[in-house]
Amino acid sequence: MGLLFREPNIQQQTLKALTERFGPFDFLSEPKPFTFTDYYEKEMGGSIYRQTGSFEQLVPPDSLPDIKLFTNRLERDFSEENRRMVNIDPGLLSEERLVLATGKNYIHRVYLRNGIFADLTLIYEQGAYRPLTWTYPDYREPDLLHFLGILRQKLIFQRTSRLPRKV
Repeated sequence: MGLLFREPNIQQQTLKALTERFGPFDFLSEPKPFTFTDYYEKEMGGSIYRQTGSFEQLVPPDSLPDIKLFTNRLERDFSEENRRMVNIDPGLLSEERLVLATGKNYIHRVYLRNGIFADLTLIYEQGAYRPLTWTYPDYREPDLLHFLGILRQKLIFQRTSRLPRKV
């Protein structure tokens, strides 16, 4: 789950709502300044932070549209004067890829249902998650790619009860 926010109280309310719905986080990055684009500044204002987290419990892949619809409702609930105070990007990590959910269509996105598309963001090859031509700059960050590699090892263990092989 990726978050963009400005205000710590909105961040805390969002994290609380997410854990109430999906259970505890097993990882949550430190908030870092989001400096990749000014796309969100008009709506959210300046000094935006990015934070990424994952949950202990695995979810079925076909739940991605429902998760995105839930996070869209949260964004609306935390909005002020029709301006989002938080942007929430849910995704599904697998051993092969990272897929984000979005409401925006584009050439590389596949329609799922209820206005939600799957955005293939990263693929796993040669021992690491790799960005694609259209991958957003913040999903190309070495720290995030490293974090996702560790989560992949945890995912393998959760699914198979075997320790992953060192690559």
